[in-house]
Amino acid sequence: MKSFFVVASLLLSGLVYAQTSREPLFTSFDGTKIHYDVLGEGKPVVLLHGFISNSESWKRAPVRQALANAGFKVVMLDLRGNGLSDKPHTAEAYRDNTELKDVMALMKHLGLTNYDVVGYSRGAILTAKLLTMDKQVHRAVMGGISVDFSDPNWYRRKNFHEALTKPGSHPELQSAIDYAKKSGADTVVLARLQEFQPVTTKAELGKIKVPVLVVNGDQDKDNGDPQTLVDAIPGSRLVIVPGDHGGAMRTPEFAKAVVEFLKK
Repeated sequence: MKSFFVVASLLLSGLVYAQTSREPLFTSFDGTKIHYDVLGEGKPVVLLHGFISNSESWKRAPVRQALANAGFKVVMLDLRGNGLSDKPHTAEAYRDNTELKDVMALMKHLGLTNYDVVGYSRGAILTAKLLTMDKQVHRAVMGGISVDFSDPNWYRRKNFHEALTKPGSHPELQSAIDYAKKSGADTVVLARLQEFQPVTTKAELGKIKVPVLVVNGDQDKDNGDPQTLVDAIPGSRLVIVPGDHGGAMRTPEFAKAVVEFLKK
C-alpha cells in the first residue's frame, strides 16, 4: 500500500489535462460517451490504463510511441468514469463488465479486428476478463499484477472500495484518496469501479488459449507475485523490468518487452 502514492504521482500524473476538446468521442452501447485516441497505422493494439488514471498515462510512457514506430495502430481510451469520458454514477453503468463492452464496441466502431491488448495494473485485470469475452483478441500483455484479482474478495479491491465509501476506514490508503480528490477524480466513480471490478477466476484463466506476456517491475510487489499469474495462464511467460509499480511501465525495457512480444 505504501507505494500507491508514488504510483499516483508518477504513473498517473496526467489525470487532469486540458479540457479544450472532448473529441473524438464514441457513443457506447448504453449511450455513455467514451473518449479515445488513435496513433499509427498497422495491426491494432488497445492500451488499457490503471486505477485513478486515464489514457494520458500511456502518453507519458515510451511503449505508446514504440508500438506506433513498430507498425501498430495504437488505440487508447479513457475508460468510462475517467478522463474525458462520461462519468455516470449509477451502479448499472458499471456492473456486468460494462468497461469491457465499451472496449469491444469501440473496436467494432473503428472496424478493427484481430487486435492485441496491453493492460497495466487495473488495466491488466480488465485484460484478463476481456480474454474471456472477445475472440478477436490475438495476444495480450498484463503488467503489474498477480493472480490475486481472481479472488472476488481480494483485500485490495475491498479495501479501496471501503476507503472510498467509508471515510477514515483505511488510513493506509488516505494518501491515495487525497490525491484522487486533489486531481479532480470522481470518487463516486472510483468506488463503483472497485465495487464492480471484473473477476476472472483461476478456472477461466486456465482456459485462455492466446499468448500472454506478464510484465512486472523488479521492485513492484503492490499487487502480489506475478509468477502466480503466469502459473495460472497456460503458456504465458514473465518478463521482469526495472522499476516499482508506478515506474515499470514508463521504462524503455517495458516498451521493448511489449513490442518484441506483440511482433511475434
